[in-house]
Amino acid sequence: MMTFAVGEKVVYPNQGVGTIENISTRFFEARPEKFYLLRLSCSSMTVMVPFSNAQTIGLRKLSRTPDLNKVLAYLAGPAVENLCDWKLRFKINSDKMLTGSLLQIAEVFKQLVRIHTEKPLSFREKKMLDRTRTMLISEVSQARNFSEAEAISLLEKSLVKSGFTFPGPA
Repeated sequence: MMTFAVGEKVVYPNQGVGTIENISTRFFEARPEKFYLLRLSCSSMTVMVPFSNAQTIGLRKLSRTPDLNKVLAYLAGPAVENLCDWKLRFKINSDKMLTGSLLQIAEVFKQLVRIHTEKPLSFREKKMLDRTRTMLISEVSQARNFSEAEAISLLEKSLVKSGFTFPGPA
């Protein structure tokens, strides 16, 4: 089981980067349960995650350089296949986002960027594109100790190699 320390930056799937602010114990039915108190960077919202659930929900450490390099290479690579049925695509993309994997988030992002260049996205897919964009920027900036602007620039440089432009916030 992976454990985290107070002050450590972690990734909460589908929400993005957060910082472990506290570790506490609460009692449920006379049994102690340890919790991480996590403050999410993007919203400043706090979340309590039980130790026993941390692995199940996919709480993980920030991506390291080799993983970031894979993401940048993927964004720079050839265009991606397009699933035509938006309901099926939305379900598959939602499942990918729940994994918390930065590479899978990049896959969803790039696919939505591609579709967005061809036709307008549905409201739900626009929100998903914006969330993937925010999650990529957040993790790249935190993992590389970059400003948000530097992270955007790095992601833009990769994406432009595949013929797409990096979208602004929704």
